[in-house]
Amino acid sequence: VQLQASGGGLVQAGGSLRLSCVHSGRTSNDAATAWFRQAPGKEREFVAGVRWSGGNQYYADTVKGRFTISKVSAKNTVYLQMNSLKPEDTAVYYCALRWGSTVHRTPQLYSYWGQGTLVTVSS
Repeated sequence: VQLQASGGGLVQAGGSLRLSCVHSGRTSNDAATAWFRQAPGKEREFVAGVRWSGGNQYYADTVKGRFTISKVSAKNTVYLQMNSLKPEDTAVYYCALRWGSTVHRTPQLYSYWGQGTLVTVSS
């Protein structure tokens, strides 16, 4: 299983970006994909997650109402649409996958990780 994350960049506060995470290799509807982020000097934190079966979405309180996670099963791709970006959203964003339909907020419970994509929000 490989995850390829892309879509990061530099954006001004209030702007938008869309991150993509393409999943290759073994696939299953009994899986969950999540986005985490890690800012310099901070721990990796949960941002959003989606169940492949049913499409249930989960968000951290800090991004609720601004970010939207979605999936396109036919493309094995999960997107993170980020709107109304703030400087505090600056971080490296990682997508991660785990077998099993529960979206956990603990990074250690995910077996597969993408390489990370940097999001920088200027004030």
